[in-house]
Amino acid sequence: MPANLFPVLLTAHIILAVSLFLPSILLPFALRTRRAAVESDSRVVRGLLWAQSHGTVAIGVGLALTGLGLVTYLGSAMLQQPWLVLALTIYFINLAIALFIQRPNLRALIGVKAAADDRVWKERAK
Repeated sequence: MPANLFPVLLTAHIILAVSLFLPSILLPFALRTRRAAVESDSRVVRGLLWAQSHGTVAIGVGLALTGLGLVTYLGSAMLQQPWLVLALTIYFINLAIALFIQRPNLRALIGVKAAADDRVWKERAK
């Protein structure tokens, strides 16, 4: 791999990592009102909801690819580093929490009231 590719991979990886969790941090502050988030006229709220529901898969794939690129560039010896193993473990635990705990509670947070088999809710929750 070319030497000048490392800064690009690292920068892309950091930007993707921040953009993956930023909507989930900013969304509660944007949802301070009592009305449902889906009824909000705010472009910020709608943008954060869109990023949270549609952008996470693409960002996650990009994050995984840049992470694999970094490990490939730095060598497989990086996978023997305890801090990296710990960081990946924390990441996978966080991913499991997001999928199995946070996602089911998202409906109450944004104020959507619907049946459990609602197609609209399932589409928004992706």
